[in-house]
Amino acid sequence: MPTFDGTATSEQVIEAFGSQIQGKTFVITGAGQPSIGSQMATALSRSPAAPAHILIASRTLSRVQPVLDEIQQINQAIKTTAVQVDLTDHESIRRAAGEILAAAPKIDVLINSAGNMALKEFTVDKQNIELQFSANHLGHFLLTNLLVPGLRGGRVVNLTSSGYLISPVRFDDYNFSDGKEYDPWSGYGQAKTANILFAWGLTQRLLQSHGINSFAAHPGYNGDTRLGAHLTWDDYGGIFPACKKNTGQEFVFEEPRFKTYTQIAATPLIAALDPELKAPGYLQNSAISEPAEHARDADSVNKLWELSERLVGQKFEY
Repeated sequence: MPTFDGTATSEQVIEAFGSQIQGKTFVITGAGQPSIGSQMATALSRSPAAPAHILIASRTLSRVQPVLDEIQQINQAIKTTAVQVDLTDHESIRRAAGEILAAAPKIDVLINSAGNMALKEFTVDKQNIELQFSANHLGHFLLTNLLVPGLRGGRVVNLTSSGYLISPVRFDDYNFSDGKEYDPWSGYGQAKTANILFAWGLTQRLLQSHGINSFAAHPGYNGDTRLGAHLTWDDYGGIFPACKKNTGQEFVFEEPRFKTYTQIAATPLIAALDPELKAPGYLQNSAISEPAEHARDADSVNKLWELSERLVGQKFEY
């Protein structure tokens, strides 16, 4: 199979894995325009071996419609669906999961792409859970588990970030003492670590019983999406003291640090399409990379699953 490096583009990945795209159904969260999710959706639609169905689940459908319109302009044969979901509202997630399964009873690939980053003020969701942990991890935990009936034999990709190195999950204080100990980058680091641990937990529970492969992918950094629109360049300086405080380690950005809009989709698309990848896995710069211990050790994997079940109020037995 082909090999890629940190400069790979979504076009190169799509060309390499056309056989894994043809006739498949892809569900992508948070793919409003402009975003990594929207780039993945339109890249998939450009494959000559076209997918059968691309379903986008997003909080703001007005941002999704231009993406669906572009897909239809590229290939009218591709079925497109939009489902409204607020990943910080558990009632919304339960409703949306039913709508997604009704529209796509068989899901080949679920890409959990929605999220937020480094919210400057401590904010909680409707369930009183810190908003970065809620939107990046917990909403996807609930949605993915509810979609398992349609995912048999499929694949789940959680978008994470090398920002996971900033902080492990604070299992005993995920809400930062109700904000008293909050800082934006520790909140982000916790959520991104959870994305990786969740991929390990899903594989542990669902690979043998349901044939579901799970991966976490760090796409890299890009200034064209809206993820960091609320931040200044000076705000990113907070990463380094937060990482040192939480882990005792120095934070170092990987190279290449910045990627073009088409490069930013390459690594998660490889995670979604490469049939030779062995689950669970963490991908960075287009290749499998071993994450730090706090993002893969068995105790943390199980503790996150148990905490997540408690916070969504539902146990998932497989």
